[in-house]
Amino acid sequence: MRALIWAYGFLITAIAAEVIGTTLLAKSAQFTRLWPSIGMLAAYGVSFYLLTLVLKTIPLGVAYAIWGGLGIVATTLIGAYVLRQPLDTPAIAGIAAIVFGVILINGFSAAASHG
Repeated sequence: MRALIWAYGFLITAIAAEVIGTTLLAKSAQFTRLWPSIGMLAAYGVSFYLLTLVLKTIPLGVAYAIWGGLGIVATTLIGAYVLRQPLDTPAIAGIAAIVFGVILINGFSAAASHG
């Protein structure tokens, strides 16, 4: 159980690092701005490293579904509120479906707790 708690902590941190990296990717202006580009590479490196630690405990498919799904949601919200990129109704419905999928995996799938 302790390993699972650590794995989910690493997963949340990996998601945060990936979202930071993706936000910096948008700020890098096609890699023409040095510091956002370097920050993006560092954030992605941290994210992928932490994801490798997660995979010791959580199966790949489950970990990647959570990492990708929550990363999409967080990145979309940052795009909407920080970068001022508007969301329409289908985008909001899609985000809700992703959140529901992550809840379904974590709440009801036996695969989410087996490594």
